[in-house]
Amino acid sequence: MVKGLVKMTVRGTAWLGLAAMLVALAPQAKAAWPEKPIKFVLPFGAGGVADVTARILADKLSQKLNQRVVVENMPGPGGIAASRAVITAPADGYTMAWVTNGAAISVATFQNLPFDPVKDFAMVSMAGTFDLVFVVNDQSEYKTLADVIKAAKDNPGKMNIGTIAVGSTQNLGAELFKSLTGLNIQIVPYKNSPDIVVALLRNDVQLMIDFPPAVAGQVADKKLRILASSSPQPSPLLPGVPTADQAGVKGYEVISWNGVGVPKDTPKEVIDTMNKAMREVLAMSEVQEQLGKVGVIAKASTPEEALARLTADIKKWNDVVDKAGIPRK
Repeated sequence: MVKGLVKMTVRGTAWLGLAAMLVALAPQAKAAWPEKPIKFVLPFGAGGVADVTARILADKLSQKLNQRVVVENMPGPGGIAASRAVITAPADGYTMAWVTNGAAISVATFQNLPFDPVKDFAMVSMAGTFDLVFVVNDQSEYKTLADVIKAAKDNPGKMNIGTIAVGSTQNLGAELFKSLTGLNIQIVPYKNSPDIVVALLRNDVQLMIDFPPAVAGQVADKKLRILASSSPQPSPLLPGVPTADQAGVKGYEVISWNGVGVPKDTPKEVIDTMNKAMREVLAMSEVQEQLGKVGVIAKASTPEEALARLTADIKKWNDVVDKAGIPRK
């Protein structure tokens, strides 16, 4: 009796050991992403349009994904430092790049950019778009962009347009305007937007090209006036303002945008999960309202649409830089 019991015990122990071994060898169910906080790495400092957009999105995505989404500002020339930080991170979806039209401009303006946004990133989604605006002093005799163009044609070389630094979206937007109109005008770069506003109020420049938040206060105080916007369709955030194309600059289009990218080998399921979350967040009316206050139209996209926008912008700004003869850094 005891002998039989020992045999049964040994046999039972053997079966338990075999079962434990089979469990250990069986494929383990993968935990759903994300399991820990996600980081957006921005190539800009705090307080700008991109930073505000990223933080609004990060707040809502944290709630949607049940994990914190944090923003890390890593400003630097050409977005190089921020891009390196993402490219060298594990391709697991926990370090994401805040990709903008600035990445396309960096490709166009740097001779040896140490990263390739098309080859090194997989796009997740667009986040929003925003226009440039053409602005004059409210006391200016120019009531339309057509008035500006006529005056510049009548007085070649006499009109000054203010933008921020050479190679910025604003500056290249001015170069595109100059190229499409064939005008002999001077594009004057300033250190920052407030300096251009002062120059415009003093009539040192007769027109400035910038993003809406840079002039919103002076427009509200009726010191400056917006003549046109840069998108192909009128912006719902700028009621009554025509596009540059409608104002006579045929083919003029500059759309600034923000989006999210990840290292190239990031799993598709991670990209799909974040894309779905971004679509849901950007469809929220409160998010659209918050972004609208900084001049951004909330806009999600497929990864393919975001990549197409990036590649089209690279070609466009390469052409503008070549035609303007801007030396590459």
